[in-house]
Amino acid sequence: MAWLDDIPLNLLILASLTLGLAPFVPEPHIWEKLKMLVSGQLKAPIDIFDLLLHGTPWVLLIAKLIRMGLAGRT
Repeated sequence: MAWLDDIPLNLLILASLTLGLAPFVPEPHIWEKLKMLVSGQLKAPIDIFDLLLHGTPWVLLIAKLIRMGLAGRT
């Protein structure tokens, strides 16, 4: 996963806070899609695409932080 190490941390933070949360009003899109997923309403292809689009920056950020944390332990 060297490609993940090559992505700057500040870029992932910026992507998570912008693309990951947009649109901000009335609630962050990722939050809306996660609520739909939990309630079983996430069925339309556009909603699944939205979840993937807005969730990817968060998944990458979390993976990078875990990888950085594990690298610091050895």
